[in-house]
Amino acid sequence: MKAGFFATRWGIVAVGLFIGVAAALLQYLGNPPNMGVCVACMERDIAGALGLHRAAVVQYLRPEIMGFVIGSLIAALLFKEYRARSGSAPIVRFCLGMFAMIGALVFLGCPWRALLRLAGGDWNALVGIAGLTVGIGVGVLFLKGGYNLGRTYKAKPFAGLIMPLIMVALFAMLMAKPLFGRAKQVVDGVETIIITGPVFFSAEGPGSMAAPVAVSLLVAIAIGFLAQRSRFCTMGAVRDVILTRDFHLVSGIVALVVAALAANLVLKQFHPGWEGQPIAHANHLWNFMGMALSGLAFSLAGGCPGRQLILSGEGDGDAAVFVLGMIVGAGFAHNFTIASSPAGPALFGPAAVVIGIVFCLIVGFAMREKFA
Repeated sequence: MKAGFFATRWGIVAVGLFIGVAAALLQYLGNPPNMGVCVACMERDIAGALGLHRAAVVQYLRPEIMGFVIGSLIAALLFKEYRARSGSAPIVRFCLGMFAMIGALVFLGCPWRALLRLAGGDWNALVGIAGLTVGIGVGVLFLKGGYNLGRTYKAKPFAGLIMPLIMVALFAMLMAKPLFGRAKQVVDGVETIIITGPVFFSAEGPGSMAAPVAVSLLVAIAIGFLAQRSRFCTMGAVRDVILTRDFHLVSGIVALVVAALAANLVLKQFHPGWEGQPIAHANHLWNFMGMALSGLAFSLAGGCPGRQLILSGEGDGDAAVFVLGMIVGAGFAHNFTIASSPAGPALFGPAAVVIGIVFCLIVGFAMREKFA
């Protein structure tokens, strides 16, 4: 299959079909319901495993995240597209990553999971997708108005390998399951030292549900490879339709939903309805607003969370900073009672979304060319 195939309509459709089927199969093999692939949720689990938050039910070093980056790196090296670069407003990108994650955890899913929730019969995803579209649309208005985070600069080749090396280190910890923590415990006046995490692993809840490591890693490497070749991006798909009426990337998104729906029907994983959906809530206002925040942050940063992982694998240090912002944002979301639960939005979730939207709007106005 020649490299140019992935630049065609059939190429992006093939990638979407593969991701949709793969996500449904990963769910069937053990990943949480409607979460065969969810970049935000999986990065949230990694944050928990590293001790950035202590929500015990969402702690696991998800090999899918590692695989996306490694697969992208392999593709970039094979096709001579690896290019280390960075320097485009990194602190702004970090904060955009944080707020993108906060919005996603108020909704309970990234754009990829929104599509997979829809394919699994969760109609609440429609509200989230509507919010995502509006958020991206606002971002497009800023792009038309001259929004630009500035140019990137060529970096030494090793600089672009930092994120892939971090992913290799995380995978090593997944395999070794080391316990770095030490704590004092006093029982009957006798003080002892007990060994604790990190690394933490959930004993129950979504964090305890996982497909076999080898399968997850290999499937994710394949997705990362294909996404790098095809430039697959959920945010870019919506942006291109609004900005240039280009439906190329949307073809892949539609293919993903159709493939995941078909696979879910075959595997008996399709359960339509609004209420009682797994790892989801039915508060329409904050489903919409959470994804509107995420969509705006993704558009200002230049890619959805999956695309940011792919870019970081091919040497983009700015995308790597965004990814780190998302992981830190996951820690904030759980530590500060922001992340939603199936019961609905958390106490401070709505306020955090409003703050995030205000921040993104300020960035959109302040980072226009006329202010340079």
